[in-house]
Amino acid sequence: MRSLRTGLSLGSVLTGIAALGALLVAAPAAHAADTPLRDLAAAKGKVIGTAVTGSKLTGTYGDIAGAQFNSLTPGNAMKWETVEPTRGTYNWAEADQIVAFAQAHNQQVRGHTLVWHSQNPSWLTNGTWTSAQLSALLQDHISTEVTRYKGKLAAWDVVNEPFNEDGTYRSTLWYNGLGSDYIAQALTWAHAADPGAKLYINDYNVEGVNAKSTALYNLVKSLKERGVPIDGVGLQAHLILGQVPSTLQQNIQRFADLGVDVAITELDIRMQLPSDSTKLAQQAADYKAVFDACVAVSRCYGVTVWGFTDSDSWIPDVFSGYGAATPYDENYVPKPAYYAIAGSLGGTTTPPPTGACTATYSVQSQWNTGFTGQVRIACSGAALSSWKVNWTYGAGQRITQAWNADCTQSGAAVTCANASYNGTVPNGGSVTFGFNASWSGSNPVPTVTLG
Repeated sequence: MRSLRTGLSLGSVLTGIAALGALLVAAPAAHAADTPLRDLAAAKGKVIGTAVTGSKLTGTYGDIAGAQFNSLTPGNAMKWETVEPTRGTYNWAEADQIVAFAQAHNQQVRGHTLVWHSQNPSWLTNGTWTSAQLSALLQDHISTEVTRYKGKLAAWDVVNEPFNEDGTYRSTLWYNGLGSDYIAQALTWAHAADPGAKLYINDYNVEGVNAKSTALYNLVKSLKERGVPIDGVGLQAHLILGQVPSTLQQNIQRFADLGVDVAITELDIRMQLPSDSTKLAQQAADYKAVFDACVAVSRCYGVTVWGFTDSDSWIPDVFSGYGAATPYDENYVPKPAYYAIAGSLGGTTTPPPTGACTATYSVQSQWNTGFTGQVRIACSGAALSSWKVNWTYGAGQRITQAWNADCTQSGAAVTCANASYNGTVPNGGSVTFGFNASWSGSNPVPTVTLG
């Protein structure tokens, strides 16, 4: 929409209608006509999970996590540095919170992770240990944590990332101190602590047939032959846009043929930012390819996405310039990837129409140094469980006060998000927020986007 320039008298109104609508947001109310992903997955005999942050399991985040997924993985809450930051002093608060949430929402929990080279407490990594001491520490850690959640967890990623890219064992505290048999020992100790939990070895870059996945295959085959308790392998699947391995299904099948389950445990598909419609379409095709491969193999237990919303994704912090890796954007709007997942599981594949929700900016009153503005967000044919609007001022206007929204301004760019009490916009409904701002000379109406 073109910007208007004029000097307004008190009480005159200018309106700018948003150039960009919003997709249907994946809150339970917004998905009332759709089948939740968890129900679609269950109908296929699969699990669909997500990694979660315990402190966020409220509001829209909690609603989606509970409604759309039938399995939860603690993103960090069960790692050693979290649960035992000081030797002998334990912190189970977030882990317990996630388990309780899962129980309240009839969900499984996947424990992650017991033995890893990373995110260990400094008292452990900085210590000087004999092999016997190190073995005792590891056994105690596994026994303590697994016993605490005995009967409450469906599976554990017991050993995480044991291999280098060429298939050799990674040099770690555990491998260097205990040799390669630390893996068998860890599995044995975990099984003793909870015989009912499924035990996995988990790694990345093992999704297709390659040197690393073949090393994992040979390890699992050897463990099975030795009678070591091993129930499955986890393929992390931190993938790059357009690079789903062509041998993914073949690889899943060869592990299944060993007599173990396979789970896609940490799926995300990152792209170089900014995202656009072409990238999002490719991402949707990639997500569908991964889910299709799992659906095709009976012993593929299911797929867990590593965070369902971009606002909770680790990717931007680790891979500079990359992001948008999950099925929902930062405002909990489902992307094409969400509908591709639903389609792979037998559900609806067509996103709702764009433009179903709009934002309208208006100047309510104006005086020589300032004005009062209002934005109305309305939906017809869709619903929102949260919202955010953006605009850029063209004449130096500055917001000085806002109500019914949380507004920030950086230079000319303004972003306003819903307050805690007015994020929901039902189909056929609307919400408004207002603000005061300063101006000088002219007060053109900006184009607003609802994102």
